[in-house]
Amino acid sequence: MKDEYNQRTEVAAALIYCRVSSTKQRLEGSGLESQEQRCRVYADEKGYLVEAVFPDDVSGGGDFMRRPGMVALLSYLDAQRGKPYVVIFDDLKRFARDTEFHLKLRREFARRGATIECLNFRIEDTPEGKFIETVIAAQGELEREQNRRQVVQKMKARVENGFWVFRAPVGYRYINAPSGGGKVLVPDEVLAPVVRQALEGYATGHFASQAEVQRFLERNPHFPKDKMDGTLRPMTVSRLLKKVVYAGYVEAPKWGVSVRKGHHEGLIEFETYQQIQDVLEGKKRRPAARADINEDFPLRGFVACDCCGNAMTGAWSKGKYRHYAYYRCQTRNCESKGKSVPVAKMDEGFASILKGMQPAKELFELAKAMLRDAWNMRLTLALGEKEALQKQLADIDGQLEGMLDRIVEANSASVVRAYESRIDKLERDKLVLQEKINKTVPPKGRLEDCIELSLKFLSSPWNIWKNGDFTTRQTVLRLAFNEPLRCSQNGVYETPNLSFPFRYLGNFMEPKSEMVL
Repeated sequence: MKDEYNQRTEVAAALIYCRVSSTKQRLEGSGLESQEQRCRVYADEKGYLVEAVFPDDVSGGGDFMRRPGMVALLSYLDAQRGKPYVVIFDDLKRFARDTEFHLKLRREFARRGATIECLNFRIEDTPEGKFIETVIAAQGELEREQNRRQVVQKMKARVENGFWVFRAPVGYRYINAPSGGGKVLVPDEVLAPVVRQALEGYATGHFASQAEVQRFLERNPHFPKDKMDGTLRPMTVSRLLKKVVYAGYVEAPKWGVSVRKGHHEGLIEFETYQQIQDVLEGKKRRPAARADINEDFPLRGFVACDCCGNAMTGAWSKGKYRHYAYYRCQTRNCESKGKSVPVAKMDEGFASILKGMQPAKELFELAKAMLRDAWNMRLTLALGEKEALQKQLADIDGQLEGMLDRIVEANSASVVRAYESRIDKLERDKLVLQEKINKTVPPKGRLEDCIELSLKFLSSPWNIWKNGDFTTRQTVLRLAFNEPLRCSQNGVYETPNLSFPFRYLGNFMEPKSEMVL
């Protein structure tokens, strides 16, 4: 190799490379600008003509090929083959904080005929110079690894104390803790309800597959999308369903930190989270998703044919000028098979039933008394359930103690792993039981809230149906009727079998409702 000192006197073209370790340092500091300024002053003093500047705001973990700026610099040299350049940088640590990559990068520049000059270190092509340069590169690597270890230790300790330390999941945002001590997660006012609906919908079976959850999130304009076409990657949905942080807990398996209660508010219950995991792992089977679910036909599957008793289906039929919506029975050998009932006529009859389901005002006091008695009965049962759950919790604590004793005595690594897996399962069961115990007995003041909600539903189920979404309407059907409605092919409903509250609140059906008596 030619003597670099003699070669520098012949080089007139220069390139500047400057780097900070993160985007935050680039945005909040002036590291890149100050490095570039010092390098330009140095180039002027040497008589070099600076052709381009290549900045980086990523660390790359020691690997220079993971830095966009360095890759661009090497590509620039490749495009200018045969032209000698000197590459100027502020400090040797900006060059590479890894001994292996430092030497490799030096060879990459030499192969392209470029030399390097550092403001804070004189690079010499001598045995002594190479030794000192290697020692400084190794020192930089040591500092980087020590910094990384300190950061991991602090993050691990914070997770152990119940704080989430990673990027805020969708549905949350970070705020400074009121009492100091770092940042904490709080639900995002816009995205938290969307994520909660997606998680609870999958747990309860409203969304029968991850694909349905994906379509729901893609339809929401506020949920951040992965792709330019406004869609999500399936992996995004899978990761969302597996995050325990949404249940108000934290964990860091790669650091050996097990699940524990977090300092943030959960969007769902831990029991709901466990239901999701059981479905994902195949431990809990659910019926196959219906392919014909359509919000245009909210009565489909609930209204039965009065001829055969089977549920009627719904579909759009193409007319000469537009499409028409119909309900029809498709049961083989049914006399009414294929006969269509316009959706408008069935909806009109159903609306008449709901509008008539309104108790007289004088019966509301009776309804309140009934609800209060039911609440007191449920409270007595809840106290008994709480005692039973506490016994189960004590039993799990005993099992955990036994498992820990067995781990100490075990000599086989496979046996230890089996015990650890069992302990993890018991710890999760313990969390579910503790959560059930905490919510089994309702808090004071809850009674009036529940009565208010119940009376709101009893006062006018029609208003809730009219203003509710598809899920709310399905809930109205389950709460208002004991069994599916039966309807003839002319759109006339039979007398409905109403649920207990409506059946015992007096004669409230309007005489004008068109029903078969």
